[in-house]
Amino acid sequence: MTSKKGNLFLIPTTLGDNQPLEVLPITVKETIEKLDVFIVENSKTARRFIKKIAPTKSQPSLQLFVLNKHTETSELPEFLYPCLNGQNVGLLSEAGCPGIADPGADVVKIAHEKDIKVIPLVGPSSILLALMSSGMNGQSFAFNGYLPIDKNDRKNELKRLERLSFEHNQSQIFIETPYRNNKMLEDITSVLGSNTNICVACDITLPTEFIKTKTANNWKKNMVDLHKRPTIFIIHKS
Repeated sequence: MTSKKGNLFLIPTTLGDNQPLEVLPITVKETIEKLDVFIVENSKTARRFIKKIAPTKSQPSLQLFVLNKHTETSELPEFLYPCLNGQNVGLLSEAGCPGIADPGADVVKIAHEKDIKVIPLVGPSSILLALMSSGMNGQSFAFNGYLPIDKNDRKNELKRLERLSFEHNQSQIFIETPYRNNKMLEDITSVLGSNTNICVACDITLPTEFIKTKTANNWKKNMVDLHKRPTIFIIHKS
């Protein structure tokens, strides 16, 4: 084992099928071109992205470690063995930024424990882009991930988040599986108070981007089709 450790680069990707350099800085391309070891969620899509942003890079030379819901926690430390041997490693998100609503956070935690330098690169985060464009409270907000699937549990959670928003003047952000987005918007508008603000931000950075903030009452009159479109929901009760 070498005394000089490699770095762990946190590499953002696009949020959809657009040209990488439309939304990513040139430093992402330059970093990918210098790396041969990557931690990825899906080998096929990772290779496709790497080829798209760095077309001259040799694909056979790539070493990919797969990190997804099937990966055992005991496997994670070995993903960073190259760093311990002086080699730089890239942690590549499936969409957006690594570690944000992303399993890569577990690897980053281990990197800190092993005193491996972590270097985040700039890229799009659908959560932050949605908040930026919502007109809601960028000083105090919370990301809540996925809400419960059970109807009653979801209703209770929506009411709890609405109450938190009002009591703390805090915008509440959450997501849903894309094929259940329409049902989510129906549930939000039926459960929350008529004057509670709801931001719907979908297909962010893509040509089909749609971002609107309206009251629950106004959304009921003007529903939008969100089926299978990556969407961020934000609520705020004043």
